[in-house]
Formats: sequence, C-alpha cells, structure tokens
Amino acid sequence: ALVPPEAESCARPALEPLGYEILLRDVPVPLEEIEGEYLREKGPNNGCCGEKEFLKIHAYALIQHPVVVHLDLDTLVLKPMDKLYDVMINGAPKDGSNGGVDVAFGDPLVSSPDSSEINAFFTRDYNMAHSGQKHAGVQGGFLVLRPSLDVYKEFVAIIRKGDFRQKGGWGGKGFGPFYGSMTFQGIIPYFYDHLHPGTGVELNPCVYNNMAFNPRDKPTKNDIVSGHCRDGYNRPDKHDECEDCRSRPLEDVFTTHFTLCQKPWECLPQDGNRIQERLCRKFHGEWYRVREDLETNLWGRKSVQLTNKEEVVEARGGEYQVEHFRGYCEKRGGKNGYIKVEIPGKK
Repeated sequence: ALVPPEAESCARPALEPLGYEILLRDVPVPLEEIEGEYLREKGPNNGCCGEKEFLKIHAYALIQHPVVVHLDLDTLVLKPMDKLYDVMINGAPKDGSNGGVDVAFGDPLVSSPDSSEINAFFTRDYNMAHSGQKHAGVQGGFLVLRPSLDVYKEFVAIIRKGDFRQKGGWGGKGFGPFYGSMTFQGIIPYFYDHLHPGTGVELNPCVYNNMAFNPRDKPTKNDIVSGHCRDGYNRPDKHDECEDCRSRPLEDVFTTHFTLCQKPWECLPQDGNRIQERLCRKFHGEWYRVREDLETNLWGRKSVQLTNKEEVVEARGGEYQVEHFRGYCEKRGGKNGYIKVEIPGKK
C-alpha cells in the first residue's frame, strides 16, 4: 500500500496484519518545487485529495513487477483480470482480436497491428463529464500499468514543470479543468492521449471499475433515463448511444469502486426498487460475502446459517438485515451501526 508518512501511524497497524506491505512515499514533487504558479497554488484544493493524489505515480517505480494494478482502498475485485495482464505482457493478439478484453465503445484493442505494446488500462470518469469538455478525465481509483523508471521520471518532470493552465488544463491541450484534473485524473489522460497516444487503452466502465453511475446528463426517473450520453462529450459519434452500467449483470463485472454507491461499511440497505439502488445493493452484498469468507475460511471463525437470525446475532452481533449484511451491521446507516473487523493477533 502506498502511504504518505503522516498516515503511517494509522495505516501500518490496520493494513500490515492483513498482509499489506507498507510503502511510505511522499509526493514525487514537493509542492514548493512545482514551477507552474497556478498548479502550485490551486493544486492542494483540487479533487478529493489535492497534490496527495500524485502519490499514485509511485506505482510506476515498482519495476520488480511486470504489471502493477493500482486500486483505491474502496474497490472490490470480483473476478480475476488475467486477460489484461496477458495482453500487457505478451502484446496484443496477432489475429486482430481484443484477447478477451472489453474495450470501451467496442473499439479495437490497438489502433494498428504495428502498435501492439500496451502500457496502461484505465476507465474514464464520465460521471464528472460536462458539456464543452474537450477531454474526459480518468477515474483515479483504477489503473493497470506497466512499471518503468523512465515513465516515472517523465511524470515527475511534468509535475515539476507544472504546465497546467486555468482554461486549457495540462499543456493547454484541454485536459482540464474538470474534477481532479490538476492531479492524477488529468495527468494520466494527458500522458496517454496526448504525449504517448496509442499506448493506453480505455476499458468498458460497466465491466471494469463499475461505479453504477447515470450515463446521461439528466436525472433517471422511474428507471427511465433522459438527456445526452456523458461519454458522448468525448465521442460525439456515441452521443445518444450509451450503455447504462447500472443494468449490467453482477457476474459481468470485474471490479467495482464504492463511490456513488457509498461505502459498504455505512450499512446502507440500498433496497429501493430503483435502477439507482439495485446494482449497488448487489455490490454491497458481495463486499459482505467477501468479508464473511475472509473471517470464516481464512481465519477459522464460526460459519452461520444466514436464514437463522438468532444464530447470526449470537455469533456476530448484528441483527440488521442479516441475510444481506451477514451479521456485521447492528442498524441502518452510519458507521456506529457497523461491526468492525477484528483482525487476529492485533492488539
């Protein structure tokens, strides 16, 4: 886990017992060393975490691995992503197929047979896209990358120069302004779309990094969508044709990112019969299934019959919607209703 030094005291005792190796890393370029005045002054208040988002760039320096998968902690992996790794390590299939990789818009995996090397897979943050936006940002919680010290150094040089413009974004090329554009969510598309086109592949966000977002720019009412497709701002040819990721079957999804669905540990039932909630409830249910599997099969804790509420409450303490939350929630909503994981051997 990439952890800033100031977070070590809380991260190490929480993550090391779970098998995480703590990698203490500070921002690759100290804020005062960024040459661009606008980025230096405005960056700390941009997106979720300001310049701390640049910590993710350190993933490129993990050259002991052939492939690095960088995920936010509020992500759940539901299926193996081996096909992504196979393509990145072995190159695109010679037969012109996508090698089982679900590329956004049904596009080909590579633009031409001569450009078979892929250095990154990502999804875009269309939930934050808006009309008039030249380029959509990447979603910062998911990036599959090929580590490289040369690439790492190039990112560091870009950040140090700090050429982010108020109206033109990175390099004045339209990679911003949008949510998080001054840091990770803007610099990644600037790198792969502009500086090194053809080396990064946009994945289908309904399959990878599914956040159950509304694909259109107007509200959904009674399961009826309205408005234009948000991804159409980037691809005008697709402006009125977009899949609603909220309708994707759970078994199709490789990873989900708990943003719009909120965090599972907030014990929100998401049990309304609306497209906005149905898939979120399934994602939360999977998170609790994985927690139960960890505690019973890896740590040897007691298994229970979820249909026997009395047995569940006695073993785990939570009586709220036991078949869904599996005894780990005492009441609806709020962190006070959640029964925290007790890590074996942790004092």
